[in-house]
Order: sequence, then structure tokens, then C-alpha cells
Amino acid sequence: MNSETTEKKGVWRVVQREVARMLSQPVYVFCMVVAPLIGFLFFTTLMGKGLPMDIPVGVVDEDNTSITRQVLRNLDAFQQTAIVKQYANFGEAREAMQQGKIYAFYYIPEGTTELALSSKQPTVSFYTNAAYLIPASLEYRDMKTMAELASGAIARETLYAKGYADSQVMGILQPIKMEMHAISNPGLNYSQYLSNILLPAMLMLLIFQVTIYSIHSEVKEGTSKHWLELADNNIYKALAGKLLPQLLVWMVMGATYLVLLYAYWDFPLKSGLWPMALASLLLIVVSQAFGVFLCEALPSLRWALSIATLWGVLSFPISGFSFPQIAFPAPLKALSYLFPLRHYYLIYVDQALNGLPLHYSWVNYAALLVFLALPLLFPNRLKKCLLEYQYTR
Repeated sequence: MNSETTEKKGVWRVVQREVARMLSQPVYVFCMVVAPLIGFLFFTTLMGKGLPMDIPVGVVDEDNTSITRQVLRNLDAFQQTAIVKQYANFGEAREAMQQGKIYAFYYIPEGTTELALSSKQPTVSFYTNAAYLIPASLEYRDMKTMAELASGAIARETLYAKGYADSQVMGILQPIKMEMHAISNPGLNYSQYLSNILLPAMLMLLIFQVTIYSIHSEVKEGTSKHWLELADNNIYKALAGKLLPQLLVWMVMGATYLVLLYAYWDFPLKSGLWPMALASLLLIVVSQAFGVFLCEALPSLRWALSIATLWGVLSFPISGFSFPQIAFPAPLKALSYLFPLRHYYLIYVDQALNGLPLHYSWVNYAALLVFLALPLLFPNRLKKCLLEYQYTR
């Protein structure tokens, strides 16, 4: 009975000490509260409209007829496109795009209308700056659509002039009618596509860094022995007492981004809140476990923070939300499952987007639970580091 009381008292004393450290050092408040909130608001408001609107483009209309002017007015009417300037020639438009004043320009050479009306095949060109992937892709789509619509309109008028009926004209212009259905994100909302992973990924990276800093700073400040003494020289009690207050703060931050995404912005959440809340909690705890593991493996604060940052940054592309995992080389496919964010992403797709029953995601939940065993690999090595390692600048 006395032993149990001592254990509880030891952990509680470490908790009290850690809370005092967190409140007395501004780095904790900034990294655990201020930075996540800034990141959450930045990413969600940056893409608040879902898609970039009114992307600046230029035009070069050397033909300058009523038909080409109508084509450009229709192009300007697209939500993503804003024609900001008409250039006299190709060289001026290219220079403006190279200077970053416009993201694309539409080029109509002289004689386009005459060739089109005489049933010949004129050529119009559009140029996009692929250094800016998203605006270039959106402008390419709008300009290509406008070129096809203009071509279809001229062909339609030609067929009408030849005496074809409406049904015959549409059968010639569009022999196969196509329908497009964007599953799970019908509005092609980039915020739904990116924010659901960027926010937890950013939080994961901060957890890595704060966990490592909070442990290795004890060595740097020469307080690690006192920390262990308060925990009855038990490394598990010491870690539990240190990480528990941090966990509570991280849980509040996790709940904040869940409310922001699924309550305020009303992003798809077909299986309800609890599957994603569980995934968020597991990602937080796993991130702490990974931070402890790096402290065990690397006694140097600089090395541990560097590896954690590298691992966190690599999590963004290798999770598969920006580039499909199925297209990875075989070694990278296997490596991707060693990143907790990959499993969180798969849970998000199955539960929030597709609304599948929970048992479809049990492998990913189980994988996250496996990561919790990482701190059990070298606990004595960490204890030895806390007792014997001498920090060097």
C-alpha cells in the first residue's frame, strides 16, 4: 500500500514540476498553443474559398475581332480567371509572366476569325507558368475549356448555315455526352483536400520537437538527476509525469482543429466525429512516443531535433495525400507505412470521406497502437543518458 502511494506521489510531483516548467518558459506556450493556432487559422483562411479565385492572366489578341473579343469576355467570366491586361505582342506577355505579374496568357494570332469562318483550322495558344502548380493547372483548364467552347461555337454556326437542325448539330459536335462526378469532394475544394492533413501533420511535427526539447533540455540545464529523483528514479514514472501535462494541452489543440474543420468549415465527416477524434488522439500519443524513442536513440538534443524535423517533413509527401502512394517505387511504398501520418491519412479517407464502417480501418488504428511500443525499446539507455550524459555546446 505504501509502495502504491509513493508511486502516485512520485508521478504527481513530476506533473507539478512539469506544469511549472511549461508556464515559466515561453517556448512551451508558443510551440504548444500559439504556433498551432496560428497554423490552423493560416491554412484554413488561406484556402477559405476552396479554390484560388481571380488568378491574374494576360491576353494577346492580334486578331481583335468581335468574335475574339467575345471569347476573351467569356474567359474573363470564369471564377478562377481575371484578365488584368491586354498585351501588344507575345514578347510583352512572356516578359510579364516571367516577372510574376501574371500566371498565364492567351494568345490569338492575326487571321484566326477568318480561318475559322472559312472552315480552316486556326491555332490559338495559351501559356502557363508551371512553377506555380495550382494556378497554372487551373488556368490551363479554363483556357483549354474556352478554346473548345469557341471552336464548338464556330462549328455550330457553320452547321446552322448549312441547314442542319439542332439535334443534328449537337450530335455532330458532341456525339458522346460525358458526365463528371468528383467523389467525396464534388466542389474540388482545395481546403478540404489539404487542410485535413496539413493541420494534424503540423501538430505532429510540433509534438515531436516539444517532446524532445522537454526531455533533452533537462540534460542541457543539468536538472535531469533531480527530475529522476522526484520520480523515485523510475524512468517510466518520470516520462509519465513529464508527458501527461503536455498530452492534455495537445488534446485541446487536437480538439480545436477537429472543431475548426468539421464544425466551423463543415468539411465532410460521413462516419461521425468519434472515428476521427480517436485517430487524432492516437496520432498525438504516437507523436509523443516517437519523440521519446528519438531521445532514447540519440542522446544529443541537436541530433534528435534534426531527425525529428526530417521525419516530420518527410511525412507530408510520403503519406500519399499529395502524390498517390500507388505510384511510389516499391521501397518507398514499404517505407511509407513507417510514418504515423500515413495511417492517419488512410483513416481520414475511409472514415471522413467515404463513410466506411469502422472495421475497415482497424489495420491503421492497430498500426498506430504499434508505434506506442517505441519507447519500450531502450528505456534504460535514456535513463543512463539522463544520469551520465554531459551536454556539450
